[in-house]
Amino acid sequence: MRRSLGREVCQRIRGEVSESAGMRCFRPQSSRAAGEVYKGQASQSQQVSGDVRDAGEAGAQQGSKHQLSRIMRPDDANIVGNVHGGIILKMIEEAGCIIGTRHCNTQNGDRCLAALVRVEKTEFLSPVFIGEVAHVTAEITYTSKHSLEVQVKVMAENILTGAKKLANKAALWYVPCSLQNVDKIMEVPPIKYASAEQEEEGRKRYETQKTERLDTKARIEEVVPPPPNPEKHSVGFSQSSLIHLVGPSDCTLHNYVHGGVTMKLMDEVAGIVAARHCNTNIVTASVDAINFHRKIMKGCVVTVTGRLTFVSNKSMEIEVLVDATSLVEAEKGKYRAVSAFFTFISLDKHNRPLPVPPLKINGEEEQRRFEEGNARYLHNKAKRLAEKQQQ
Repeated sequence: MRRSLGREVCQRIRGEVSESAGMRCFRPQSSRAAGEVYKGQASQSQQVSGDVRDAGEAGAQQGSKHQLSRIMRPDDANIVGNVHGGIILKMIEEAGCIIGTRHCNTQNGDRCLAALVRVEKTEFLSPVFIGEVAHVTAEITYTSKHSLEVQVKVMAENILTGAKKLANKAALWYVPCSLQNVDKIMEVPPIKYASAEQEEEGRKRYETQKTERLDTKARIEEVVPPPPNPEKHSVGFSQSSLIHLVGPSDCTLHNYVHGGVTMKLMDEVAGIVAARHCNTNIVTASVDAINFHRKIMKGCVVTVTGRLTFVSNKSMEIEVLVDATSLVEAEKGKYRAVSAFFTFISLDKHNRPLPVPPLKINGEEEQRRFEEGNARYLHNKAKRLAEKQQQ
């Protein structure tokens, strides 16, 4: 009925626009009139395009923000309704990629895409549940010649009551890669800072992450398979791996894997390790810096391996390593693509922390990793206490 009524109206009123019955129909009087209409539309399109570019440049100067919002569905959560940390990490990376790519394309030259190279320590401050809306806000806070820092906040909203809570905070580093040549790193347009002190603080963060990335590359280790019939609560008992074939839906315009996809896989493996160790409900508490050492291309097979390195009374540190192998260029062999440390906690049915079973250590290597994990645990604990005292 709606379509037939719309056609009758269009036939009766030549050259007019009708919105009768919810439809919009247009029939030009002549080809000349049509040409004028199309010219007008093209001119208007060019003007809008120019306005968008101007707005982008103005936004870059003012430190513009980008927000993503999405309601959390049952397939985003575990069996008790807590949203997986990997889902939040993926949304964080998407928001950072959008604002980074938009900013880097406000200048002339090759079009480019912002590629994730590092995620700083990410705190999961409050759990997010099914039915809540996650609002992810990203803002560019520092730019160097070839990289930019994006700081992201995640607010969780209960749309039934209107209550909101801060769920996550993260800082991510991107580099712009040319769409014509993925190995070509483009220059980043500078942003304007509110003060010289703000710029200096950003420069210090840049130098720190640069040094830490080099240190991490220098201590890449091989993954040792667990022994047969490992003892319960040992490293080998809970060590887990996930194998994933990279497809088109996982990739950017460059045909390389989105950083958010990789982080989601890493969180899944870390969660399996934690659950095997505790046999309880577990959630992501934090993620230490995630370093993206090398790109992973479409068609690669990635092996994501997680193993316990340290356990305190109420938390577990899990090292997650991502190795990639190309099916097309098998002669290049396996390489380490990403590495990170995830911290999980065990919860009861009321979402209250539970004690974690002690970790049984076997051998010098496990003892060394345990001591290094303990040092990170004490450092992070002291840092949190210092931040609380400053507030």
